[in-house]
Amino acid sequence: MRATTGNKLALALLGATASALAAVLVLGVPAADPAPAGISKIKHVIVIVQQNRTFDNYFGTYPGANGIPMKNGIPTVCIPNPASGKCVRPARDSTDLNVGGAHGYSSAVADINGGKMDGFVAQAHPEKCRKNPQLQSCAPGTSAPDVIGYHDYHEIPNYWAYAKNFVLQDRMFTSSLSWGGPTGSLFMVSGWSARCKIEGNPMSCSSAVRTNPESPPDNPSGKIPNYAWTDLTYLLHRAGVSWGFYFFTGARAECNDYLPVCAPGTPNAKTPARWNPLPYFTTVRDNDQQANVRSISKFYEAAAKGTLPAVSWVVPNPTLSERNPGVVSTGESYVTGLVNAVMRGPDWASTAIFVTWDDWGGYYDHVSPPRVDENGYGLRVPGLVISPYAKRGFIDGQTLSFDAYLKFIEDVFLGGRRLDPETDGRPDSRPVVRERVAILGDLRRDFDFSQKPRKPVFLPLKPRQLDYSATWNGKRVSLISTPQVEVARVSDAKRIGRVRSFQSNDSAYHCLEGATLRAWSLPAEFPGRIVITRRGTPSCRAGTWVLPR
Repeated sequence: MRATTGNKLALALLGATASALAAVLVLGVPAADPAPAGISKIKHVIVIVQQNRTFDNYFGTYPGANGIPMKNGIPTVCIPNPASGKCVRPARDSTDLNVGGAHGYSSAVADINGGKMDGFVAQAHPEKCRKNPQLQSCAPGTSAPDVIGYHDYHEIPNYWAYAKNFVLQDRMFTSSLSWGGPTGSLFMVSGWSARCKIEGNPMSCSSAVRTNPESPPDNPSGKIPNYAWTDLTYLLHRAGVSWGFYFFTGARAECNDYLPVCAPGTPNAKTPARWNPLPYFTTVRDNDQQANVRSISKFYEAAAKGTLPAVSWVVPNPTLSERNPGVVSTGESYVTGLVNAVMRGPDWASTAIFVTWDDWGGYYDHVSPPRVDENGYGLRVPGLVISPYAKRGFIDGQTLSFDAYLKFIEDVFLGGRRLDPETDGRPDSRPVVRERVAILGDLRRDFDFSQKPRKPVFLPLKPRQLDYSATWNGKRVSLISTPQVEVARVSDAKRIGRVRSFQSNDSAYHCLEGATLRAWSLPAEFPGRIVITRRGTPSCRAGTWVLPR
């Protein structure tokens, strides 16, 4: 293992103790190391799938993680913007509604650009802004789309709190080089995305990532897809292992106190059929397992009663998904409600919850994905592990993909039996057994089964949003917090004045209430912005803010 110290400021703002600041561990265990014993303590696995985010978009400045490359608190990467002929550095995005960018196969290839990871801005702006000119990131004078922005504990405090208290995976890749249909839906439950020529014949299937797989009947053709290859529920059914796939049907009964935007007695938005693929798998129909695909209301009910199945997949509706254009806080509140519901129920003590995002949504990430076969991997996305046995404040640096969820479920409930055409009793024509890819990490290393089961960490559905303001040129202006910029080390830094009467609801900066702070111009590094800094003292920690354009 290797230890890193990370950014003390951000962890302190999350309420970390001094000892927690000293070492955030990044997992670097060789593949040959034995996985920990005690996996049988897990009786329930829950996979929560959200939409359209990269690791850098949500955790690019998380202390100790493999985030956005920076020097002196300023990103060292600069992404070409064809519209301006210049390049754009990643910057914190304080907006709650994001546009994102194109995220199909061709866009993935263009974004990665042979490993340069610099195609994001070129792929993003024109189409989204033509369709959604009202979005803030498309306003006149906006120099770049929000695909290059990142969020932190200000916008997503609960996600950062889960990372601090449990496990953050900073090398989780989508399973395929494509959008969420193939990678976040089909690969998530079967380890493959394919098109099949013959109804119900698994040997007639071939990979479909570059060309999309057949879509469920909410697409314009209305055709029922032929998902004839073998999915994980086939193995679970044969072994007598219970499972459930939970989605939004749009019924009024699905509204409850755990949902942030759905008042009881009102209709809810439906989950698109393309996010709900299992009813169209031959195996599910042949085994009469369609009833396991259930309304989200059944998930909350099972969590409360302690009757969760062994394996659960949970997918959102568009409003709650964080997809483009999506509201970040609404999705985070929905996920918080799901986690709180499990933590309040009898099954918490034996549960492992995994949270991830189905594809990158066009947002910037600096890590080039490894190639394991003709289909992927795809771009890096966030991954969280929440469990009473999860290691605390652990950053998992193993190479992972959604295939790791299949592998973990197979290890917990099936004795390590895989979706392998040579051994699973239902051969199909998949090119690779994804769970056996050599570089794929082992999720069991995110757990410490020797520890006493940890108590729930309940978080508010609507956490307080931190804000900062000061007076500049006689007007009250908002300030945006940034990673700690070491202004004195920036060659073009020039002091241009002061802001007065600093105010914030952030308890970390109560010591600055009413203070006067220095304002700087850093034209090469922060073009068109003013940087506000405060050096740290024994009684008041350092801080950096910028005035929005």
